[in-house]
Amino acid sequence: MRLLPLLGAAAVAVAADFPPPDKLPSVPGLPDPLVMMDGSKVTTKEEWGAKRRPELKELFQHYMYGRQPPKPEAVTGKVLFEDAQAFGGKGMLKEVEVTFGPPNWPKLYLLVATPNGKTPAACFVGANFGGNHLLTPDERVRVPTAWVPDRYPGVKDNKATAEGRGKQADTWSLAEVVGRGYAVATFYCGDIQPDRPHVREGMRATLPQPDGQPAGDETATIMWWAWGVSRAVDYLVTDKAIDGKRLAAVGHSRLGKTALVAGAFDDRIAVVIPSQAGCGGTGPSRHADPKAETVAVINKAFPHWFCGNFKAFDDAPSRLPFDQHGLVALCAPRPVLFPNAAEDLWANPAGQFEVLKAATPVYKLLGVEGLAADKVPEVNELVGSRLGYWVRPGQHAMTPADWKVYTDFADKWLR
Repeated sequence: MRLLPLLGAAAVAVAADFPPPDKLPSVPGLPDPLVMMDGSKVTTKEEWGAKRRPELKELFQHYMYGRQPPKPEAVTGKVLFEDAQAFGGKGMLKEVEVTFGPPNWPKLYLLVATPNGKTPAACFVGANFGGNHLLTPDERVRVPTAWVPDRYPGVKDNKATAEGRGKQADTWSLAEVVGRGYAVATFYCGDIQPDRPHVREGMRATLPQPDGQPAGDETATIMWWAWGVSRAVDYLVTDKAIDGKRLAAVGHSRLGKTALVAGAFDDRIAVVIPSQAGCGGTGPSRHADPKAETVAVINKAFPHWFCGNFKAFDDAPSRLPFDQHGLVALCAPRPVLFPNAAEDLWANPAGQFEVLKAATPVYKLLGVEGLAADKVPEVNELVGSRLGYWVRPGQHAMTPADWKVYTDFADKWLR
């Protein structure tokens, strides 16, 4: 089986009708998410589901993240080890080898922590930056063999080593989350696609070699990672210790972008928590904040995260036929929380609040509350509405304080 984008005839026709970026009109403010490309207004739930939501999915794939690959024919999991008395006896820790596609395809290694006596449990699921072994000192946890950025503990010549075991345990707070009665499932993002451009490795290597220049809507790295989150979900919905109807996608920074894309494209995800995801994720592409990242800057620094077509908007983000509130709207009516940090101005916390406000009309059309706040809240004040928002003191990081708020939000929306 080859992994090729599979689109229905209707979807292909929509994509074929999309104009080149320089022919799109400039819209200075955040576009109305309920207005179709042909200018017609969506006024009912039925029109949203049948027309505008599919159109938005096509737009994000064509102009920003690249094509969403199809689900593999079969996804299987093999437990590599399990410890029923982990976390001082509070839970079980196991690692699962998740297999999909032909034998030469990469495998996903899912670290799963579940609370004892509270299953099936709601579960946070998402990708991590440097490997499962960074999150626990347990020597049974696999050290990744794929390329790893050299900024993570124990990495030598872009290879992870056992020296990194447990060195970033606070970033995923496994024991604390299990103690709150939730499960956690995470995998190294590089299992799916290592975070570097211009190398045919990971899932990118499973595609046919392009004849000449790649298509402008080729699957880019963030979409690959989001696809990987969905493969983790494929396994989790079969795990008797996990409640497959109570899954929360979570991730930080570029992997926060990933969590939001995964939530937008996979309806099995019940709650979406993209942490400090900024430009290309939770922050608007249209903004005039000199302290916040821009489309031009992120495309130059990380050309592989987004598809080729997105580069055309470097100097003209107002020509995008959507903005990031449209990605939030694709999650509707499911709850979405935007966590931020007061000193992380690069991620544009104020702009993220405007993104939630702009997505609210879609939630209201679907008969639910959106963002229940008129202004950015004070630091450490959680807006716990269906579209939620929170700012803590400090800088760009995922910390135990963040996990406390994730679980507080989940207490309301996943219980």
